[in-house]
Amino acid sequence: MTTTDRCPVAFPLRRPGRPFPPREYADFRSADGLVRSTLPSGVPVWLVTRHEDVRTVLTDPRISSNPSHPGFPRAAKTGGVPSQDQVPGWFVALDPPEHGRFRKTLIPEFTVRRIREMRPAIQRIVDERIDALLAAGDTADLIADFALSVPSLVISDLLGVPHADRDFFEAKTRVLVTLTSTDEQRESATKALMRYLNRLITIKQRRPGDDLISRLLADGTISRQELTGVSMLLLIAGHETTANNIGLGVVTLLSNPRWIGDERAVEELLRYYSVADLVAFRVAVEDVEIGGQIIRAGEGIVPLVAAANHDGTVFDRPDEFDPERSARSHVAFGYGVHQCLGQNLVRVEMDIAYRTLFARIPTLELAVPVEELSLKYDGVLFGLHELPVRWSSTEE
Repeated sequence: MTTTDRCPVAFPLRRPGRPFPPREYADFRSADGLVRSTLPSGVPVWLVTRHEDVRTVLTDPRISSNPSHPGFPRAAKTGGVPSQDQVPGWFVALDPPEHGRFRKTLIPEFTVRRIREMRPAIQRIVDERIDALLAAGDTADLIADFALSVPSLVISDLLGVPHADRDFFEAKTRVLVTLTSTDEQRESATKALMRYLNRLITIKQRRPGDDLISRLLADGTISRQELTGVSMLLLIAGHETTANNIGLGVVTLLSNPRWIGDERAVEELLRYYSVADLVAFRVAVEDVEIGGQIIRAGEGIVPLVAAANHDGTVFDRPDEFDPERSARSHVAFGYGVHQCLGQNLVRVEMDIAYRTLFARIPTLELAVPVEELSLKYDGVLFGLHELPVRWSSTEE
């Protein structure tokens, strides 16, 4: 076992003009023990960067995702994982066995078979968005006009959220996933989303539809109050993560056109970008040894997903985009009981989006140099703020 007297490193390590993942991640992986860091709130945490150690943190029962435990790391008063008294039903902030009640109820909605049944509806949404792109001219911001709108419409259909309300929940989500948002802004956005979803759930109690919220109401396993938080979590996670993956993937495939249409590209893109690098905050509830480092009960832990997915002991030449590699052991969707419920949906949305976009607009290209793209260094999730593109005006 080891202890460390190294000075804490700044958090997060993303900086404009620097590569992602940060180069320091490789240094951290090669060091003994773990790395000490300090959140913007002044709270000290342990950074976990090796693939094996990250998977251990995400599965060890002595390490909790519940923010009600003393010492749970928060970047700010309202930033990070909400507790159950703040957002009831935010089930990713619960440990087993409480977490299992929600997961067991929701799993049937996200099976491979269920997502396969959704493919025609997803294809229709993708085609409609490309129709709109082509009708508007020969340039676009592919984030706002495609990468964000496709998963927003898909999750809206799944939950039963009216398409007309997309701008509202996208705007509120943007506040919640931006690291530079103030506590007041986050609190206001959270309350606005919860009010909206409460009204929507009340409507569906009176007039049920063929949607997930209506089915959960009929099932009764999740309480009316908890359903608000469940719906909010699914709404946010269901569009923001996928939008970032789609946008970054388009840029990479434009630079590597030989992989367009290859089903292996999706898995490698998930590993390569690991957009949810800063999502899985944890706290030790007992003393535990990780990577040779003793972590005391009450100490915060941040497993860095992008660091794990660029671990050269697991992925050969990890900083290269190579869909021929076997990338299935990546932890882009987490690991263990908290592994992302919607991972099958994300994969299908990315696959359909890429295949259809490049087939229908084969002359698609960036409208600015890659180095001028506006990246989300300020986001909880990594991605692009905008993606200016252009194409020849005739659809082939």
